Amino acid sequence: VQLVESGGGLVQAGGSLTLSCTGPKSIFSIYSMGWYRQAPGKERELVARSSSGGSRTYADSVKGRFTISRANDKLTMSLQMNSLKPEDTAIYYCAAWPYNKYYEGAGQNDYWGQGTQVTVSS
Repeated sequence: VQLVESGGGLVQAGGSLTLSCTGPKSIFSIYSMGWYRQAPGKERELVARSSSGGSRTYADSVKGRFTISRANDKLTMSLQMNSLKPEDTAIYYCAAWPYNKYYEGAGQNDYWGQGTQVTVSS
């Protein structure tokens, strides 16, 4: 199973970026999915997640600024990031994990993309 992210880049503070993740139908049809990020020297953290049925939850640090969306028929998940801050700088990862572990999040043995760099300059 391969998850592929795209859309990272360099943006000024206050700007916007949209990340995308594609993968196989077997994932989009039933798995929980989400976006994680890892900044230098910090642990990986969950940014936003989406169930196959449309439930969404966000980290407090991104509420009101980021929006996760998922089109199961198009095999695409996106993360719209607005009002970006320098502290949003990180490698962003797309992940998928079993639907019945939605609130647990992705584990080491679940599915992960290769990551895409987001850099926000001040």
